[in-house]
Amino acid sequence: MATPLGVQLYTVRDALAADRDGVLARLAGIGYTAIEPFNPTDDPAGFRRVADDLGLTVSGTHAIQLLDGETGPVFEAVATLGTDLAIVPAGIPQEDFTSRDGIARAADLLNGLAEDAAKHGIRIGYHNHWWEIEPVLDGRHAIEVLAELLAPEVELEIDTYWAAVGGADVPALLGRLGRRVTALHVKDGPAVRDEPHVAVGAGVMPVPEVLAAAPGAQRIVELDSCATDLFDALAASRAYLAGLGEA
Repeated sequence: MATPLGVQLYTVRDALAADRDGVLARLAGIGYTAIEPFNPTDDPAGFRRVADDLGLTVSGTHAIQLLDGETGPVFEAVATLGTDLAIVPAGIPQEDFTSRDGIARAADLLNGLAEDAAKHGIRIGYHNHWWEIEPVLDGRHAIEVLAELLAPEVELEIDTYWAAVGGADVPALLGRLGRRVTALHVKDGPAVRDEPHVAVGAGVMPVPEVLAAAPGAQRIVELDSCATDLFDALAASRAYLAGLGEA
């Protein structure tokens, strides 16, 4: 595998709030070697020290805080974490993805952030949910229209599960988006909105085909919610992906 297998820390958000250092140690003990935080401005220096001590790489970070106002402190925190990738995970109005004008507004926002980020040595990515997939304009999912309007340096982190919930043939979508996709959220479940997720490999997602469609993208396991114990599901997910040669 070209990149270390990661975990989006939103998966363990409740446990993380209670015992950050213990949770990171537990993830490292399971065998994960990368992590993706979601609150970069929360003690980035302390977070970095713990991650480094555990041998965990910060592959990128979600940074919805970039939409709150002044971006400079957020970019500084991202750099302190030891990554140069800040991903916008939400915050753009869902209705913007239902029209070309709305998608153009979303692209302008992301392109502006990317221009600002470059001054700090940071890259910008965007993470989808179902609402960037479900709208179809002239035969293409809204996220494909968005991709055409994005500056070349803006990356996509495709949440493969939400793409399926939105109605996409996920391997085909990844193939069309091509090199724009630099990271994948790998998750599994019934592919039904608002139903809990399960360990990767235990649901309906065609995981091997999905991964094969984006061979160079970072793999990041995420469970928004879970039908079983979260840490057991994370361990089972890693074991399944290891069996595919992904860990």
